[in-house]
Amino acid sequence: MSNQDYSIEISIPAQTLTLTAGGAVIREYAVSTAANGAGERRDSFCTPRGRHVISDKIGAGCEPGTVFVGRRPTGEIYAPELRARHPQRDWILTRILRLAGTEAGVNRGGDVDSHERYIYIHGAPDDTPMGRPGSAGCIRMRNADVVELFDLVEAGTPVHISG
Repeated sequence: MSNQDYSIEISIPAQTLTLTAGGAVIREYAVSTAANGAGERRDSFCTPRGRHVISDKIGAGCEPGTVFVGRRPTGEIYAPELRARHPQRDWILTRILRLAGTEAGVNRGGDVDSHERYIYIHGAPDDTPMGRPGSAGCIRMRNADVVELFDLVEAGTPVHISG
């Protein structure tokens, strides 16, 4: 089976990301979705539901812990000392899988557009709790997990977010 046959299911209630191929589970990861819960509106800081695709893969070859701002590596590698200097930063680390909604009026277009809201699957500091909500809308993963997922999927991979 090729990686073009993969699909991703993210469960907000279970706080899991499941990678499947042909209906068979390939991997399952604990994640952290939005502290504000599910929702599609711009500036809601919620995780959008519905059908999406991976629109962009960002960070190939970057060192684990690479810090991204505006989808660009800053040249920094995450460390607790860096967090102490920037306590308000929303840490986007290691890899970014940017999502685009595919359902007009639900998660695409207008003030519900997941792509324009910069919704990602991305790495987070290793001490970030997984398995419970805590993000500003994105889907956070452990760095090793997001590297593995990034290497398995391609742009265009379908992503369904439920809950």
